[in-house]
Amino acid sequence: MENKLNIIKENAPVMPEGAEEMEKKENSKYDAMLAQYDTNLNDKDVEAIVARLIDEKVTSNDTLDVKKQLFNCIDLTTLKTTDSEDSVLKFTEKVNEFEDRYPDLKPVAAICVYPCFAQIVSQSLEVEEVGIACVSGGFPSSQTFPEVKMAETALALKDGATEIDIVISVGKFMNGDYEGMCDEIEELKATCGEHHLKVILETGALGNCSNIKKASLLSMYSGADFIKTSTGKMEPAATPEAAYVMCQAIKEYYAKTGRKVGFKPAGGINSVKDAVIYYVGPTPAPPGRIIGSAGPTTSGRMDAYAPAMMKEGLALVVTPLISLMKDQVQNLEARG
Repeated sequence: MENKLNIIKENAPVMPEGAEEMEKKENSKYDAMLAQYDTNLNDKDVEAIVARLIDEKVTSNDTLDVKKQLFNCIDLTTLKTTDSEDSVLKFTEKVNEFEDRYPDLKPVAAICVYPCFAQIVSQSLEVEEVGIACVSGGFPSSQTFPEVKMAETALALKDGATEIDIVISVGKFMNGDYEGMCDEIEELKATCGEHHLKVILETGALGNCSNIKKASLLSMYSGADFIKTSTGKMEPAATPEAAYVMCQAIKEYYAKTGRKVGFKPAGGINSVKDAVIYYVGPTPAPPGRIIGSAGPTTSGRMDAYAPAMMKEGLALVVTPLISLMKDQVQNLEARG
């Protein structure tokens, strides 16, 4: 037994001189950033604020015009185990046919698929203003090698994806390894280049509002173009409380840095009425700039939307791209 232990000790990796000190400095960099913000939140206080906002705003926003605008914010998504080239092609054709069937409605913002189907969508999509979103980076768990995450993302972009959705390394975040979590986001953003990177926090796994705010700030600090609530693969998914905290983080981050980041609630939005909760109304974007667009071409759309949780004295432009499932899309089409 002693010999075995000696062998393990002899072959254990030796940390390069100064590496431990460097790691401490990196973590202190993220801790210093977080220290600039109030991340000590009380969940009950957040619940009370959100309940009041919903009571004050949702009824007046439950209009046909708002629902039409929300429809134009949908990421029409198919992320099923049974997806195939044929099913994704048929899925895309429905978007192509939409303009003729419903000329008074703008199309969805994007089609969202697994990376292996990016080429199918890119080759068959005929509606110029609809983006092609791909989940990537070991979605939905983010539990794979960083090299695999980079390669998967690069291949999706090569095959025609115009935006990428990734999930933070929740385990790293919960273990306090902010450097490991943030390094991955930075590397994936570098891979995306000018294409939007949406960073999913998987808020239902984070435990409390304080963690949601910290994860929001760290993701933005690392280069996220959007922060997104959930994968839709676990419960709880999106909640108004999580959205409120994320939007507060976006507003405060903008106030300190001048960089606007988009917001996307996703998962757990099971009806059109649910979607209305996240909406207040259009807010003009700065001249010459469109904030949080779903793809490279956004002319003809409203520049941005402010979710209901932003109404509490927050003036930041954000775009919630509401990920409704197919049956909710059909429901909204029928109302349109």
